[in-house]
Amino acid sequence: MDNAHAKLLQLVSKLVKTDAHDLNMATRLFEHITTTKGTVLVAHNKRATHLYFINSGFIRNYYLQDGLEVTSHINCPPGFITSFNSFINGTNSPEVVQCITDCDLLRITKKDLDTLYQECPNWGLTGRLIYEQALAYNEQRTKDIMTLTAKQRYLNLLAIHPDIIQHVPLQYIASFIGIKPESLSRIRKQIIS
Repeated sequence: MDNAHAKLLQLVSKLVKTDAHDLNMATRLFEHITTTKGTVLVAHNKRATHLYFINSGFIRNYYLQDGLEVTSHINCPPGFITSFNSFINGTNSPEVVQCITDCDLLRITKKDLDTLYQECPNWGLTGRLIYEQALAYNEQRTKDIMTLTAKQRYLNLLAIHPDIIQHVPLQYIASFIGIKPESLSRIRKQIIS
């Protein structure tokens, strides 16, 4: 197992039983890349050609709404990210996927992912389990946005993902939890005092 693929293979091995063939296929089909802060992985109105696995770094998805960037998702290692509707359906992306920091990534095309699923049933099961986790996460996130106060949403993020608070600019965090940056500044001051 090479270092570039170690986190991906460890994650998969925790979810399902894997064999040498599964691991070798993944190592062959997931391409290792590094990116710099600000790199756009998926541009607005362009097709998402890759699914990314984050070894290190932070990435966000955002939409443009009335000329403003609205952060819909922030992902950190280890995790998968892309514009999923675009990647799965081959359509143009309504969102932008951008590196917040320098990133160490693995990427795979839809064709190669389908090959991996077809030739390695354990990878198909892995995909399903990760998809189910993502659905549960998104359902909880929607509920939190609708039922929790801004302060509670920030405290939840702080408790679950303190690394995001340390590495992601406040304006992206504020947008992600559905508030203005100045409101987040007030909340942070209340917590500190």
